[in-house]
Amino acid sequence: MSEAAVPFQRFYDLGDLSEAGAELTIAPSPDDLLRLAEWLEVAAVKSFTATIRLRRLSPARFGYAAQLEAEIVQSCVVTLEPVQSHIVRDFARELHLVRHRLSPKTDTLTLAAGDDDAPEEIDSPRFDVAGPVLEELSLSIDPYPRAPGVAFEAPSDSPGSGGARESPFAVLERLKRP
Repeated sequence: MSEAAVPFQRFYDLGDLSEAGAELTIAPSPDDLLRLAEWLEVAAVKSFTATIRLRRLSPARFGYAAQLEAEIVQSCVVTLEPVQSHIVRDFARELHLVRHRLSPKTDTLTLAAGDDDAPEEIDSPRFDVAGPVLEELSLSIDPYPRAPGVAFEAPSDSPGSGGARESPFAVLERLKRP
Protein backbone atom coordinates (compact mmCIF):
# COMPACT_ATOMS: atom_id res chain seq x y z
CA MET A 1 0.00 0.00 0.00
CA SER A 2 1.34 3.39 -0.97
CA GLU A 3 2.01 6.20 1.48
CA ALA A 4 0.05 8.55 -0.81
CA ALA A 5 -3.25 10.02 0.30
CA VAL A 6 -6.19 7.65 0.18
CA PRO A 7 -7.73 7.42 -3.31
CA PHE A 8 -11.20 8.54 -2.24
CA GLN A 9 -13.26 9.40 0.82
CA ARG A 10 -16.97 9.28 1.59
CA PHE A 11 -18.04 11.18 4.69
CA TYR A 12 -21.21 10.55 6.67
CA ASP A 13 -22.39 12.54 9.68
CA LEU A 14 -23.17 9.94 12.34
CA GLY A 15 -25.07 12.62 14.25
CA ASP A 16 -27.73 12.46 11.52
CA LEU A 17 -28.13 8.69 11.89
CA SER A 18 -31.69 7.73 12.78
CA GLU A 19 -32.68 4.81 15.00
CA ALA A 20 -33.46 2.85 11.81
CA GLY A 21 -29.86 3.20 10.68
CA ALA A 22 -28.62 3.77 7.16
CA GLU A 23 -27.32 1.76 4.23
CA LEU A 24 -24.78 3.32 1.90
CA THR A 25 -23.20 2.06 -1.29
CA ILE A 26 -19.76 3.08 -2.50
CA ALA A 27 -19.21 2.64 -6.22
CA PRO A 28 -16.10 4.62 -7.23
CA SER A 29 -15.75 6.37 -10.57
CA PRO A 30 -13.26 5.10 -13.18
CA ASP A 31 -10.80 7.82 -12.06
CA ASP A 32 -11.18 6.65 -8.44
CA LEU A 33 -10.43 3.07 -9.56
CA LEU A 34 -7.20 4.25 -11.22
CA ARG A 35 -6.16 6.07 -8.03
CA LEU A 36 -7.14 3.00 -5.98
CA ALA A 37 -4.93 0.73 -8.13
CA GLU A 38 -2.01 3.12 -7.69
CA TRP A 39 -2.61 3.33 -3.93
CA LEU A 40 -2.83 -0.46 -3.59
CA GLU A 41 0.20 -0.88 -5.88
CA VAL A 42 -1.59 -3.33 -8.17
CA ALA A 43 -1.82 -3.35 -11.98
CA ALA A 44 -5.54 -2.52 -12.07
CA VAL A 45 -8.76 -2.45 -10.09
CA LYS A 46 -11.44 -3.54 -12.54
CA SER A 47 -14.37 -3.17 -10.15
CA PHE A 48 -15.07 -2.21 -6.57
CA THR A 49 -18.30 -1.89 -4.63
CA ALA A 50 -19.00 -1.67 -0.94
CA THR A 51 -22.26 -1.77 0.95
CA ILE A 52 -22.11 -0.22 4.41
CA ARG A 53 -24.75 -0.52 7.10
CA LEU A 54 -24.65 1.96 9.96
CA ARG A 55 -26.71 1.81 13.13
CA ARG A 56 -26.84 3.77 16.35
CA LEU A 57 -26.03 1.67 19.42
CA SER A 58 -26.11 4.57 21.90
CA PRO A 59 -25.63 8.34 21.65
CA ALA A 60 -21.84 7.87 21.31
CA ARG A 61 -21.55 4.32 19.87
CA PHE A 62 -22.28 3.21 16.35
CA GLY A 63 -22.29 -0.11 14.52
CA TYR A 64 -20.46 -0.29 11.18
CA ALA A 65 -20.95 -3.42 9.04
CA ALA A 66 -19.69 -3.65 5.49
CA GLN A 67 -19.40 -5.99 2.57
CA LEU A 68 -16.87 -5.23 -0.13
CA GLU A 69 -16.36 -6.86 -3.48
CA ALA A 70 -13.46 -6.09 -5.79
CA GLU A 71 -11.86 -7.45 -8.93
CA ILE A 72 -8.14 -6.66 -9.07
CA VAL A 73 -5.26 -7.49 -11.40
CA GLN A 74 -1.74 -8.05 -10.05
CA SER A 75 1.50 -9.22 -11.62
CA CYS A 76 2.57 -12.81 -10.92
CA VAL A 77 5.67 -12.80 -8.71
CA VAL A 78 7.26 -15.56 -10.83
CA THR A 79 6.29 -14.82 -14.45
CA LEU A 80 4.99 -11.21 -14.25
CA GLU A 81 1.84 -12.36 -16.09
CA PRO A 82 -1.41 -10.67 -15.02
CA VAL A 83 -3.24 -12.48 -12.22
CA GLN A 84 -6.88 -11.65 -11.56
CA SER A 85 -8.28 -11.90 -8.05
CA HIS A 86 -11.86 -11.67 -6.88
CA ILE A 87 -12.10 -10.40 -3.31
CA VAL A 88 -15.25 -10.60 -1.21
CA ARG A 89 -15.02 -9.55 2.41
CA ASP A 90 -17.57 -9.01 5.20
CA PHE A 91 -16.54 -7.24 8.38
CA ALA A 92 -17.95 -5.22 11.24
CA ARG A 93 -16.65 -2.62 13.63
CA GLU A 94 -17.96 -0.67 16.54
CA LEU A 95 -17.26 3.05 16.56
CA HIS A 96 -17.05 5.04 19.79
CA LEU A 97 -17.31 8.82 19.59
CA VAL A 98 -14.83 10.33 22.08
CA ARG A 99 -15.59 14.01 22.64
CA HIS A 100 -12.68 14.86 24.94
CA ARG A 101 -9.26 13.37 24.42
CA LEU A 102 -6.74 13.01 27.20
CA SER A 103 -3.54 14.99 26.79
CA PRO A 104 -0.56 12.96 25.53
CA LYS A 105 1.08 13.34 28.95
CA THR A 106 -1.76 11.58 30.77
CA ASP A 107 -2.90 9.23 28.03
CA THR A 108 -2.37 5.63 29.12
CA LEU A 109 -2.49 2.35 27.24
CA THR A 110 -5.30 0.09 28.39
CA LEU A 111 -5.54 -3.67 28.01
CA ALA A 112 -8.37 -3.25 25.54
CA ALA A 113 -6.21 -1.12 23.23
CA GLY A 114 -4.79 -4.22 21.53
CA ASP A 115 -8.08 -6.13 21.58
CA ASP A 116 -9.64 -6.61 18.13
CA ASP A 117 -13.12 -6.42 19.65
CA ALA A 118 -12.46 -3.05 21.30
CA PRO A 119 -14.42 -0.19 19.73
CA GLU A 120 -12.59 2.08 17.31
CA GLU A 121 -12.41 5.56 18.80
CA ILE A 122 -13.36 8.47 16.55
CA ASP A 123 -13.00 12.18 17.30
CA SER A 124 -15.87 13.55 15.24
CA PRO A 125 -19.33 12.40 14.19
CA ARG A 126 -18.26 13.25 10.61
CA PHE A 127 -16.78 9.86 9.70
CA ASP A 128 -15.12 8.64 6.49
CA VAL A 129 -17.08 5.43 5.82
CA ALA A 130 -14.73 4.53 2.95
CA GLY A 131 -11.67 4.37 5.23
CA PRO A 132 -12.37 0.99 6.88
CA VAL A 133 -13.38 -0.53 3.52
CA LEU A 134 -10.12 0.59 1.90
CA GLU A 135 -8.17 -0.74 4.88
CA GLU A 136 -9.84 -4.16 4.70
CA LEU A 137 -9.32 -4.32 0.92
CA SER A 138 -5.61 -3.58 1.29
CA LEU A 139 -5.30 -6.33 3.92
CA SER A 140 -7.13 -8.83 1.66
CA ILE A 141 -4.74 -8.59 -1.27
CA ASP A 142 -2.35 -11.52 -1.79
CA PRO A 143 1.16 -10.09 -1.32
CA TYR A 144 2.69 -12.81 -3.55
CA PRO A 145 0.22 -13.58 -6.35
CA ARG A 146 1.03 -16.46 -8.68
CA ALA A 147 -0.50 -17.41 -11.98
CA PRO A 148 -2.34 -20.75 -11.87
CA GLY A 149 0.04 -23.71 -12.08
CA VAL A 150 3.19 -21.59 -11.64
CA ALA A 151 5.70 -22.59 -8.99
CA PHE A 152 8.91 -20.84 -8.00
CA GLU A 153 12.09 -22.74 -8.81
CA ALA A 154 15.50 -21.59 -7.62
CA PRO A 155 18.00 -20.93 -10.42
CA SER A 156 20.31 -23.89 -11.08
CA ASP A 157 23.46 -21.82 -10.47
CA SER A 158 22.40 -20.81 -6.95
CA PRO A 159 24.30 -22.13 -3.92
CA GLY A 160 22.80 -25.33 -2.66
CA SER A 161 21.26 -26.32 -5.99
CA GLY A 162 23.85 -29.04 -6.59
CA GLY A 163 25.92 -30.89 -4.06
CA ALA A 164 26.16 -30.31 -0.34
CA ARG A 165 25.67 -26.88 1.10
CA GLU A 166 28.41 -25.41 3.21
CA SER A 167 27.39 -24.44 6.71
CA PRO A 168 27.49 -20.69 7.42
CA PHE A 169 29.35 -21.58 10.61
CA ALA A 170 32.14 -23.19 8.58
CA VAL A 171 32.69 -19.86 6.83
CA LEU A 172 32.85 -18.11 10.21
CA GLU A 173 35.28 -20.75 11.50
CA ARG A 174 37.67 -20.01 8.59
CA LEU A 175 37.51 -16.28 9.38
CA LYS A 176 38.27 -16.96 13.04
CA ARG A 177 41.54 -18.82 12.31
CA PRO A 178 44.75 -16.71 12.31
